[in-house]
Amino acid sequence: MKKSLVAALTGALVVGATATTFAAANPFSDVPAGHWAYNSVTKLTSEGVIEGYGDGTFRGNRNITRYEMAQMVARALAKTPSANLSAASRAELEKLAAEFRDELDSLGVRVAELEKNADKVKWTGKIEYTYNHHKYSGYGWGKTKGMSHGGVFRLEPVAEVNDHWTAHARFDASYDGRADSTGDAKLKRVYAQGDYDKFGVKLGRFGFCPQVEDGLVLDTVVSGIELSFGNKWQGVITAGRIGADSDEAHAETGWNDDTDIVGINVRYNKPEEKGVYGGLSYYYAKDDDYRYYNKNGEDKAQVLALSLGYKFNDKLDLHGSYARNGKADYQKNGWAVDLRYGNYGDYAEKGDWAVWAGYAKFAEGVALGTDQGDDIATGEKGWHVGAAYAPFKNVGLQVRYANAKIIDTQLKDRHFWARAEFFF
Repeated sequence: MKKSLVAALTGALVVGATATTFAAANPFSDVPAGHWAYNSVTKLTSEGVIEGYGDGTFRGNRNITRYEMAQMVARALAKTPSANLSAASRAELEKLAAEFRDELDSLGVRVAELEKNADKVKWTGKIEYTYNHHKYSGYGWGKTKGMSHGGVFRLEPVAEVNDHWTAHARFDASYDGRADSTGDAKLKRVYAQGDYDKFGVKLGRFGFCPQVEDGLVLDTVVSGIELSFGNKWQGVITAGRIGADSDEAHAETGWNDDTDIVGINVRYNKPEEKGVYGGLSYYYAKDDDYRYYNKNGEDKAQVLALSLGYKFNDKLDLHGSYARNGKADYQKNGWAVDLRYGNYGDYAEKGDWAVWAGYAKFAEGVALGTDQGDDIATGEKGWHVGAAYAPFKNVGLQVRYANAKIIDTQLKDRHFWARAEFFF
């Protein structure tokens, strides 16, 4: 009986596998490497199905209780989707479940809660190292060069609150490679997120960057609320404040004042394989700094943004965007177009890659909370190219080059940017 129980449980976890010797160290002093159950006991221990005793023994000759057996079956059931089982393993596990139905019923809620709480908080993050090099022309004193390099260590925990709500945060700690100095770890984002069938909500300090608009208008964070409706067709309403002293990357909100902003976005989301996507957005913002862009001295901005793209296949994507500030008299129009080919993204698999090229005019009058910076900066226009490659899983390399001009002066700004990033 004991042999069949161990074999059935192991079969449920080692789907379709033949008997092999696991590389893990001997988990119990009374189960030597030559024992008939060594491979199975080692596998079940590594999977968390069995635990043994505090003195490092398994006590395989002791008769176990039905309650203990039910716990092992429950753990095996929780860890093994039936779709992944062979017919024989599934039949054995179903027999065990039927035999211990009463005990499993009494354990059901308790076991489910233990499994759920074990994965309640998930941590992801990255380490990145970035090198920047600028070459300017003019400014009344000839050509100048600028170089910087440094890195960021980022942690992004996500905690489950209940079936619909999660709590999110982001912590960044940076260092300056040239000065060999480090900065304090800072809480960059903190918000609660509720996800329902066709409705979502964010509340707190969260990222505010409609991706399809290429960062023409916004690439920052906002403290406020965001409501979303729909799935393929989606409406999004965002309202809140962007702080003048925000230290979030890509935040440029003016010189002295906070920005109060409301955004309404209607979009048709990008397809997974092929098809059209795009969106239409309207933003109303109030900030004393906007008086600089408006001849009549108004402290308001009204920006309309239109975006359109087409995905040819799972790798080739062409998209563009246009934005106009109806209240501005200075750099009131901005636009961008990009062509991308490849499959590189965050948490890339080994061998993933991508190349891209585009042209953009990042006008200051429509930049309500953005500073592109990685290639073409706000207040510049020009073309840019880039490439990315993942030599290993979750390890990425990126390079970018931009040949731009400052919109006001037409002086040149050539920018080279390279990054190594490590996701975890």
